[in-house]
Amino acid sequence: MKPFLLALPFSLALAAHPVLAAGVAAPLPGLGADLSQVSVSGLSSGAFMAAQIATAYSATFKGVGVIAGGPYDCASTHPGQSPLVTAATVCMQPTSPAEVPDAAASWRSAQRRAQEGSIDPVANLARQRVYLFSGTADPVVKTVVVNQVEKYYQLAGVAPAAIRYAKDVQAGHAILTARAGDSPCGDTRAPYMNNCGFSQAAELLRHLAGSGAKPAATGELTGRIIEFDQREFVRGRRSSMDDSAYAYVPAACREQSCAVHVVFHGCLQGASQVGERFYRHAGYNEFADANAMIVLYPQVMASKGVPANPKGCWDFWGYSSEHPAMPDFQTRQAPQMAAVMAMLRRLGEARAAAQLR
Repeated sequence: MKPFLLALPFSLALAAHPVLAAGVAAPLPGLGADLSQVSVSGLSSGAFMAAQIATAYSATFKGVGVIAGGPYDCASTHPGQSPLVTAATVCMQPTSPAEVPDAAASWRSAQRRAQEGSIDPVANLARQRVYLFSGTADPVVKTVVVNQVEKYYQLAGVAPAAIRYAKDVQAGHAILTARAGDSPCGDTRAPYMNNCGFSQAAELLRHLAGSGAKPAATGELTGRIIEFDQREFVRGRRSSMDDSAYAYVPAACREQSCAVHVVFHGCLQGASQVGERFYRHAGYNEFADANAMIVLYPQVMASKGVPANPKGCWDFWGYSSEHPAMPDFQTRQAPQMAAVMAMLRRLGEARAAAQLR
């Protein structure tokens, strides 16, 4: 049986969902969220996923944070090479200038797919706010890769002031925190959470929120982490998505309409591999608590069969596509992105009367 883990957002949820007694997480509740104020971020494969969904569903996302990731559809922009090979080489550790990801190719791909109608109009991208990060000690995703994300958004017409790109911190491949128990700043090792003396999540969210954002909370948080059944949102047999996902709901968001931020964990960083460490301690909840923001933590898990996803990475090369010869991982048909969008729509639904108490 799964631990209770504050799995219920409101006092009457257990009565409403007696199946929880058997260890099944509750459904994600409607919370009347403000879906005109949605942003997204991620680390590593989660960063590629954040860049992907922010383009494919650009009408929804107002901001995107990419920590050690590459531009939209990176894995499909190297002709003559499979998306898997491109993802593992060009999109992470190019060995020559000729192998560096091409922002212009990503931009052409987005334009073409928008014209075909498989993603939202690319004109939406110009209004997004963008946070980018590359650690100088990162051996997994090179800075030259992240540079292409900046160029992609420049091609999309994003104002220079709306892009913040930090690449001067001697950090390894990780999300950065100020937590004493996390790995040293320059390390690259599980669970990929490094103490560099500041909260990267707060810095990222502050930039995406723009002026008027409050400092992250420093004391006891007012809200709760809820565990919910993720399965109802998943379509297809190859998604590699876990049974449960999580959300942080500040106390204020039980009564008022709140913005939503989606966080994609990195490879080897899902709850099935690191437990609650990422969704509790990555630093997002503290900022969200002070700024009336719901944080959604969707989850993927490792899969050694079908699909082949042994490290529990988000799909930015096509393993989740029902027809691998015709990958659709970068479109609105992609099962992982479609599932997250369905979660957002649920959060935007009105609260049930029991949840208002």
